[in-house]
Amino acid sequence: SSQADLLVYKVQYESQAGKNDGKWFFVKYESQADKKIYFVDYASQADLVIHFVDYESQAGWKDNSKKQLLY
Repeated sequence: SSQADLLVYKVQYESQAGKNDGKWFFVKYESQADKKIYFVDYASQADLVIHFVDYESQAGWKDNSKKQLLY
């Protein structure tokens, strides 16, 4: 996770999703989403590098300069 801009924890319920703090809830349909995320094959193609973490307490920004990308 040393190259990650953001550490993301996938929460179980939509109500647990944070406000740009790395706690994400994945919806079933694109129309329900606040943000669209596209996964790429190479980190060099990404605007934002994320790593998924196992614990909610690990979630958060590593590079605050990228935070604006999700506002």
